[in-house]
Amino acid sequence: MDWGNVTVEDLVDALREVDWSSPPRPPSEFFSRFTVPKSFAKWDSRLKCNLYYYRTNYFIMIVVILGLGFLTRPLAIFSALLTALSVAFLNDSFAGSFSEKATRTTRRFSPQLAAKMRPPLTPVIRGRPSSKRAIHVCGQPRWLFVLTCSLVSFALWYISCGLFTVSLALLIGLLATVLHASLRTPNLKARLNTFREEFRAVWRNYSEI
Repeated sequence: MDWGNVTVEDLVDALREVDWSSPPRPPSEFFSRFTVPKSFAKWDSRLKCNLYYYRTNYFIMIVVILGLGFLTRPLAIFSALLTALSVAFLNDSFAGSFSEKATRTTRRFSPQLAAKMRPPLTPVIRGRPSSKRAIHVCGQPRWLFVLTCSLVSFALWYISCGLFTVSLALLIGLLATVLHASLRTPNLKARLNTFREEFRAVWRNYSEI
């Protein structure tokens, strides 16, 4: 797969739609084979490939850096978790999986409430959905959960006076992510993995036609 032809918008869409439940890559693979890219084109392609392939590792690394910055601020840690949850809800796979598990758990105690948590049905015309299916969480639009978690986390950030700390920790986490993604040489496994995922995406789109 030629990552040089992948735009930033394509990468963001892929990270939003891909399944984030896969386990992180082992440390022996994550911290090995560092080289300096020989050109801007190679750096651009390497950065996009590594951001997609090691996405779970980068997410865990940023969360750990944020956690280390809030060891003396328990309320700020809770704020960081809410912020991470609001970002995670932007991923289609996570939002759907969270809604399904929450509905299944609620069904054990209240089947009537679980029925109300089901997403609305999308009208079908001539065997195809009339419009792109919107993502719902527990029967409500996804944006409602993202907005609620964001507002609550921002209020907790303000109360805990940890805005400067989170900004500094987040900056360090992002810089560490970009530095690793720029210097980590993509291996053959990463290229084959992204190629297979691209093939599955193309085949899924083809089967829906």
